[in-house]
Amino acid sequence: MDPSLARYIWVHTWRQQIWILFVVALSMIPYFMSFDLPKRIVNGPIQGQGFETPGATQPFLAIDVDVPLLGSLHLFDGFQLNRTQTLVGLSLVFLGLVIVNGAFKLYINTYKGRLGERMLRRIRFQLVDRVLRFPPGNFKRIKPSEVATMVKDEVEPLGGFIGDAFVQPALLGGQALTALIFIIVQSFWLGMIAAFIVAIQLVLIPQMRKRLIRLGRERQLTARALSGRVGELVEGIGAIHINDTSNYERADIADRLGRIFKIRYDLYQWKFLVKFINNFLAQVTPFLFYLVGGWFALQGRLDIGQLVAVINAYKDLPGPLKELIDWDQNRQDVQVKYAQVVEQFTVDTIMDEKLQMLTPHPVGPITEPLATSHLSMIDDSGAKVLNRVSVQIHPGEKVAVVGTAAGGAEALAEAFARLAWPESGRISIGDRDLLELPEAVTGRRIAYASSDTYLFQGSLRDNFLYGLKHAPLSEPKYDEDASAQRRWHMEEAKIAGNPDYDPNSDWVDYAAAGATGPEDLYYVLRPVLDAVVLTQDILDLALRSRVDPKLHPGITGRIVEVRQALRQRLHEQGLSSLIASFEPNAYNVHATVGENLLFGAASGSELSDKELARSEYFKSILREDRLGEDLYLMGIAIAENAIELFADLPPDHPFFQQLAFMAPEEIPVYEQLLQRLRGKPFDVVNPEDRVRMIKLSFAYIEPRHRFGLLTPELMDRIVAARHRFHKDLPEDLKRAIERYDPEKYTTAATLIDNVLFGRIEHNQPDGPERIRSLVRELLDTLGLHDEVLDIGLEFNVGVGGRRLTSAQRQKLDLARALLKRGDFLILNRPLSALDQRSQDVVTKNVLEEVTRDGRNPAVIWVLPNAGLANLFERIIVFHGGEIVQDGTPETLSKENGMFMRLVA
Repeated sequence: MDPSLARYIWVHTWRQQIWILFVVALSMIPYFMSFDLPKRIVNGPIQGQGFETPGATQPFLAIDVDVPLLGSLHLFDGFQLNRTQTLVGLSLVFLGLVIVNGAFKLYINTYKGRLGERMLRRIRFQLVDRVLRFPPGNFKRIKPSEVATMVKDEVEPLGGFIGDAFVQPALLGGQALTALIFIIVQSFWLGMIAAFIVAIQLVLIPQMRKRLIRLGRERQLTARALSGRVGELVEGIGAIHINDTSNYERADIADRLGRIFKIRYDLYQWKFLVKFINNFLAQVTPFLFYLVGGWFALQGRLDIGQLVAVINAYKDLPGPLKELIDWDQNRQDVQVKYAQVVEQFTVDTIMDEKLQMLTPHPVGPITEPLATSHLSMIDDSGAKVLNRVSVQIHPGEKVAVVGTAAGGAEALAEAFARLAWPESGRISIGDRDLLELPEAVTGRRIAYASSDTYLFQGSLRDNFLYGLKHAPLSEPKYDEDASAQRRWHMEEAKIAGNPDYDPNSDWVDYAAAGATGPEDLYYVLRPVLDAVVLTQDILDLALRSRVDPKLHPGITGRIVEVRQALRQRLHEQGLSSLIASFEPNAYNVHATVGENLLFGAASGSELSDKELARSEYFKSILREDRLGEDLYLMGIAIAENAIELFADLPPDHPFFQQLAFMAPEEIPVYEQLLQRLRGKPFDVVNPEDRVRMIKLSFAYIEPRHRFGLLTPELMDRIVAARHRFHKDLPEDLKRAIERYDPEKYTTAATLIDNVLFGRIEHNQPDGPERIRSLVRELLDTLGLHDEVLDIGLEFNVGVGGRRLTSAQRQKLDLARALLKRGDFLILNRPLSALDQRSQDVVTKNVLEEVTRDGRNPAVIWVLPNAGLANLFERIIVFHGGEIVQDGTPETLSKENGMFMRLVA
């Protein structure tokens, strides 16, 4: 990027700048006329100059043009108007000039605003483009939040300035110069006074504002550092809580905020001092005009019309002058910002943009070996992690790489994946340097997965297919309005120097994954997910999700069939008692009191668990038969039992897993509440305290908590209250709940709740797992497996994939690498979060999956456990950054070397 902001702007916008400068020059004509017209109005029709005799007229809008060498040309006689008509005519001309000048300003401001926003878009895109081409090592030294702040906030002022870069000084300077010339034409000495004050302002104010620029630069740097620090706090929040360092972090943040306050306060004081001086100089000139101009008028050296015109012209002089000074300060300020941003985004070893060019056509397979020659690499501390390593991996080889801690195996895998660049030596494919190959080759034919996974916020499907999104392969279909919008976006993207690719296109390279399109994609996905043992996790996510019947009519339309099939399967296996079904006229003892009262799923916040006890309608139901009082007393008993059982236990005790109605930190709160309520009749208890106690009863399940609080009589009254609740339910609450119906799908409930239509009995320890296993089998039998899998793939993984477990993230990353079907599969300890047994299973599955359909890619697997190395054809052993052994499992097993020590 060009270090000079002015040159950068001119290179990309010179055609637009020339046009708008021409418009600015054109606008000076009506602007000058608007100064001269008040003088004509005052001297002519108002004071009567030229209308001394009754009925006198003067020509109006007569056009005479002075042409060099030809003299004066008379083009139009105009209209003969009397004094009153002339006043009206000149006033209308003045109004017309106001409109014309306003129209010029509107056009100029709109044009330069659009110009600035286009350039801001160009700059932001170029910065992000450069980030995508940074060497991998650079990301270890920069904070993501600081980069984001620079792209989003620090270049924001540039957008406002870019449109003004050439137009504003021309416009404001032209306006100020026009006003000054007009004043000099009317009175030389008044013009000299105005010019003298203007010269002082143009020299003094910019000098004083240099300190403002320095303070502004300090403010920007400290604010960027604060942004980076806050980003660190968010990323390291776990370490803060674990180590009790929250107050240390508060002290650090307070100190940083104090420095920013000091800078901003100095900026604030100095800014208003400059403003005071500027305003004082601006107000001195009218004082001199009234004094000197009035004295000239008294002497007859200046007529009243001229004095009025001069004062009116000067009225428009300080504004442009002040804005011109502000523009100069802004120019220096944004130049500093621009220079700092360019410095941060300028890297000597940045990747050539040609390596990331869009390649929509397929890339041929790699048929030559992947090799290193005298490869040396260092870490950030300068220590060597690889020392002159030379190795060759042939296509189709299955290679296990093992070694001691920091022995160099991980560094070799990162080098092969281009995630780390060598200090010396060479990595090549055949005779081609790996670092000089386009990413279209390395990103499609080489797959990589490691334990350090990162998932983008979005669905599981988006992340799973991410490795196949190389180029837009099919354009989406738009209606007429959307097509017009798309054409507009494409044109604007080209003008701003952005690519015009459509993100709504289908970018997934189905052929690379072995599919013909989205229709048969699941036939490819399922074996890959099975290989990494992720299918069951995704199905469980789907079963715990709420499903929209409009998007998935297959499963929701057949939910009754699935329920009946599950009941039939349980009956066949003698497990009918495993699920207690919901019955409209019966109390389900394995469901909560709240669930039995509602007998439905809350679809709105009005009847959710937190708000149910506060609902006025629900309170009215509880008042009948004094059920509310019984539930209040039940809450009292629950609180007393919970405090008696759990008060002396530490908060992390496993017994608290059974305490569904009260968090460990709430126990002291309820202790105080019980002391306050003890002995008080229900009718005199504070309404808020009643609500808190009744809410405790809503989470109670007799077979689970076993406090003996539910009698058959109370359960019957709860069922009766359920009927009253639904019978008289107000219209505004009907949309807030879906009543359970054995013949319908309940949209507000999860998929597993819809399948069960009841609750699993609590006296069956392995009941939930047995039910999930049966449900998964049924889905496969009924042909619904792929649709439910599709629902699970819609699960949003959260920021960085944090809604998934570490093991699930690593398995998903490995599955993504397998789906690419590359020629080289590099796996750098990809399953560190899994237990040893699971690692063994997945490793065997993956080695089997990569050879399915006759494929035979090379596999380079950095193993944490040397015992698995016997599954591979070749073993490479690292120690101290060097290869100490290289051979087959049979040959290395016979040697008493490093490999056998690692196995032992």
